[in-house]
Amino acid sequence: MFNESVSIWNYLKDTPKPIVIYGMGNGADKILAVMERRGITPAAFMASDEFVRGHSFRGFEVRKLGDIEAQFGDFIILVAFGTNLPAVVQKIYTLGNKYEVLAPDVPVYGDVHMGLFDEQFVESNAQKIAQVRGLFADEQSKKTFDALINYKISGKLNYLQETVSCRDAAIDLLCLKKNGSEIFFDFGAYDGDTVQEFIEITGGNFSKIYAFEPDFRNFCKLRRRHYLLEPDKLEAVNAAAADKDGAEDFNSAGGRQSALSPNVGKTKKVVTISADSFSEHRAIKPDYIKFDVEGGEKAALTGAAELLKKHKPKLAVSLYHRNEDLLDLPLLISGSNSKYKMYLRRHEYIPAWDINLYCV
Repeated sequence: MFNESVSIWNYLKDTPKPIVIYGMGNGADKILAVMERRGITPAAFMASDEFVRGHSFRGFEVRKLGDIEAQFGDFIILVAFGTNLPAVVQKIYTLGNKYEVLAPDVPVYGDVHMGLFDEQFVESNAQKIAQVRGLFADEQSKKTFDALINYKISGKLNYLQETVSCRDAAIDLLCLKKNGSEIFFDFGAYDGDTVQEFIEITGGNFSKIYAFEPDFRNFCKLRRRHYLLEPDKLEAVNAAAADKDGAEDFNSAGGRQSALSPNVGKTKKVVTISADSFSEHRAIKPDYIKFDVEGGEKAALTGAAELLKKHKPKLAVSLYHRNEDLLDLPLLISGSNSKYKMYLRRHEYIPAWDINLYCV
């Protein structure tokens, strides 16, 4: 079930090989922060040849792979960026055929030092891990879960290659109807991409979509993207999903990274809405709810507890923004309604992003 017992961080601390960080930006900063705290020193930074222009990152010259090869010969590459672009994903896997390539798992949101999947995390959460594994309704989910735990501990790419599933097949698990009856709550609607997905799945034959997006620039894109829909078919709401109605600090990044995030970056107040209160005030019972709210999934699900308990809407929930989400969110949903059948799927991404829980 779980093959890996030594965390990537302890492995890197003990390896005699030079460690080369591949990539720059936020991901590299997070990986470097963990390495520094654990006394691990990188030997170099590299980027794809087309991005190397004599610049530096964190005091290191950013170099081409050929230059790294000429200096070190044998070394470890740490992938420090996220991608689902087929050509880039394939390039990373091809690198892994020649070199030792690892993709460290660090939280997308929250304190980088909290919740790392190291030996201590696995030991302290052993009971939860066993409980969550037992919730899944099929063997593919259990296989995916096992591979993800092994990956998160070790950073080894082979576990990611084992767990890729087709998004269309995963969505099929929800059995969304095409009879015009479906009501969709889309929390974290971004620019309307998952609204569009829902429209295509239902063949445009649905009752109504309520799309919630707190970032105002994304919210405007959402409205523009679907202006051709009949006004009574889509209602866009400029608000964030939360456990209660109110207002919270919001870090407006203008992309998918916009999130409820006090004291981080440039923040402003945004309206927060719970699914329970919105449903009650509008006298609406959604058939399907998607939660992809950039690290706020736990609060959003807490704010939907009554809906889950009384009406059991179909769910699609992101499980990758915080490491603890892989364990806490399935348990939270099961605690609200133990009758849910749960399916775990991961779509192509390096590192282990785009992990989704489908509940029916």
